[in-house]
Amino acid sequence: MTTPRLAPRSLLFLPASNPRAIAKARTLAADAVLLDLEDAVANDAKAAAREAAVTSVGEGFAGKLAAIRVNMVDRAEHAADVAAVADSTADLIVLPKVERAQDAASVARTSGKPLLAMIETPRGVLAAAEIAAQSGVVGLIAGTNDLRAALRLPPTAPRECLSHALQAIVLAARAHDAWAFDGVFNRLTDADGFATEARAGRDLGFDGKTLIHPSQVDPCNTAFGPTAGEIEEAQALIAAFTGGAERFRDRMIEGMHVDQARAVLARV
Repeated sequence: MTTPRLAPRSLLFLPASNPRAIAKARTLAADAVLLDLEDAVANDAKAAAREAAVTSVGEGFAGKLAAIRVNMVDRAEHAADVAAVADSTADLIVLPKVERAQDAASVARTSGKPLLAMIETPRGVLAAAEIAAQSGVVGLIAGTNDLRAALRLPPTAPRECLSHALQAIVLAARAHDAWAFDGVFNRLTDADGFATEARAGRDLGFDGKTLIHPSQVDPCNTAFGPTAGEIEEAQALIAAFTGGAERFRDRMIEGMHVDQARAVLARV
């Protein structure tokens, strides 16, 4: 099992049963494509979607990471999904509604693929650190829609009502050197709202965000990529640093800040 490269910023969900959406995704700047066999696919189309997903990842996505989201561990399609992913060229496997660490470990082992675990329930949030610690788990995805429902939040509740759960997911990922990805944004025509939420996700520490529409890809990459000012600051800090604790532009810096600056430039 080979862990993929630098964390993606934009992860676009697509129904594996929709060939037009898959073709469109190949033209987009998304860092990762997540072909869905779960919620986005009708029950009578599951088998065809599974075959289409394997074919699509085999054809490649022009440098993008290609992942397949399988059905939940208690669903009839789950075993066939995992077996198909194991025999595919997918870079990653995505497991929804993970609540038990052993489930994530088992799917990662059986599929032979690095696994992204979706944290979508209160039990999942409470077990997030143990899930992230499992061999083969390379990242956590916040399933914000399901979390809202499970927490019984009213539809008008602001995102701040999820702040504890979101931060717990980031903390769990960071404690085990895993990626952390923010949940989807549902209001497809609210470009300003998406940009605000994406930036807030970056400020919380997420590496990137899951997406449900092509129009969200470019603003997501912008939100999770360094700004021109951050790039200039990082370059100047590295150039100025001479070792130990010292002053830089009216603040104190040390080796830790140089590491952070190098991470910023790596994202470029």
